[in-house]
Amino acid sequence: METSQSIAPHASSTTAGHAPTAECGEPPAAGCDVVTVPARQGLEAVDILRRGAAADAVGPVLHDGGCDTLGFVVPSGTAAAWDVPGSTCTETDGRGLSLNPNPEPPVEGSDWLLPPGEADLATDPAVLRAALGEAARLIEAADNCR
Repeated sequence: METSQSIAPHASSTTAGHAPTAECGEPPAAGCDVVTVPARQGLEAVDILRRGAAADAVGPVLHDGGCDTLGFVVPSGTAAAWDVPGSTCTETDGRGLSLNPNPEPPVEGSDWLLPPGEADLATDPAVLRAALGEAARLIEAADNCR
């Protein structure tokens, strides 16, 4: 369910297991990756993450101009092993993504749902994977009740 306008600057997704190699640190040198998901699943995941045991577990989140997708900032290296169906993980290599307080969104037509400074530097990929799975199950259950 991706749109023609991606909120991630440099696409590279895989289907291997997860093994992040670094934390998002002082951008842009560290670079971070971005997990892009359909907006409905992403919004559910944000809610799950914010009300979970580690309520501060969600990092900065972008949305595209049409509100079709959300992009979760995750540690650099996540794209090399991302394997969640219905999502992509994109390497940014530090290009177009600044996590300084009050940054401009990295892609024209996108904006911050949770801007840097109001969120941790990156969402833990394992925690995000679990939240996206729970969100998908909630959406499926809600759709089956109609």
